[in-house]
Formats: sequence, structure tokens, C-alpha cells
Amino acid sequence: MSNSYQSLSMRRLPVVLLLDTSGSMHDNGKIDVLNDSVEEMIEVLRLEDAGLGVIVVSIVTFGGESAEIVVKNCPIGEVQFSKLRAKGSTPMGHAFRLTQELIEDFEALPSNSFIPTLALVSDGSPKDKDWDTALDNLINCERGAKASRFALAIGSDADKDMLRKFHPGGPREAADAAGIREFLHFVTMTILDPTYLDNDSNESDNSSSDHSIQINDDF
Repeated sequence: MSNSYQSLSMRRLPVVLLLDTSGSMHDNGKIDVLNDSVEEMIEVLRLEDAGLGVIVVSIVTFGGESAEIVVKNCPIGEVQFSKLRAKGSTPMGHAFRLTQELIEDFEALPSNSFIPTLALVSDGSPKDKDWDTALDNLINCERGAKASRFALAIGSDADKDMLRKFHPGGPREAADAAGIREFLHFVTMTILDPTYLDNDSNESDNSSSDHSIQINDDF
């Protein structure tokens, strides 16, 4: 447990996972690896947070007819994660809208919160209407524009152009399910990098980075 986290126990560090649970995630054990990887991520973050409630997690899934918030702005130590099931289509636009609602919840995430970390995992493309408008609204809202955004494209069917819009630096790419674990481990280690909190005075340039998460006091 770092001293930096102990001294910042009254601030919130929001982490939102946007997870594809469409039917194609059944293939080649992707949904099983996703479940295991999310559980591992939660455990690592829980140990680092040590009950302080600094790290606040939301999980948004998109599969079937609509997206769903399965964990909502919850302190990491209180997260109860149930294994996800893959089914149906890919209502990613709905997931973008729900994510915007989560990060703009100023009651759960006060104005002194750190900028959000958004991590998107998908093996396909959005199937719902107006998903592009929902994505534009998310990445251009005040907190969405400042957020550190990460994306993983799984397999050849993943919509890399859409994911590149979510993360202008380009998504990480994985040929198979094993890449899911590597991606979420990368996101976890980025969140826990000492420079994450040490650079508290840095000004956000409103651009997403896949190398480090910038802290912005004017959030």
C-alpha cells in the first residue's frame, strides 16, 4: 500500500470497464478469460486500496438487447463481482451512454475526483442505432475528454476504426482470449504506477494516452 494512496483517501479514482458480453464472446473461451481477468484486476486493486475507498469501480456490460451497469461507482473493497455470461448482439452505443452517466455523477464522484480511467474490451462492432453519437458525446463531455481511455480489439472482427476513435492512439490488439488478461493487467499496472499519483499537478491536455494516466485537479 503506497503512502500516496493513504494521503488521498478523501479523493476518488474512478475506473470504468466497458465489457463486450455479446454471443461471440462464447467462442474460444473469451468470456471465461474475461471473467477470470476481471476478478484478478479487482483483487489487485482491492489490495492496493486497502479499504480506503480511493479506487471506485464501475462495470458496464453490453450483450443482448441492451447494455447493463453491473457495478456502479462502487469502492473497490465493496465490489461483488458475478461471472458474466455471453449472449446476443452488441449494444455498445448504450454502453457509451451509461458510461457517460456514470462519470458525470457528481454525487458519487465529487469535483475533486481524479480523472476517470475507461477501459473498453470488444471482439466486434456496435449493433445499436446512434452508437456513433453516443461515442461522440462520451469522449467530448468534460470528464470523458479528460479521461484516460484504453481499448482492446480481440480478433479480426473487432471494429478497430471505432476503437481508434475511443482511443486515438489505437487499440491494443489480441489474436485470442489470452490478450484479455494481458490488457487488463496493463490497465491495472498503469493505474497503480507511482507516477499516477505523484503527477497530481499535471494539467490534462484532453487527449487519451496508453502510457500513463494524467492527474488533473480541475476535474
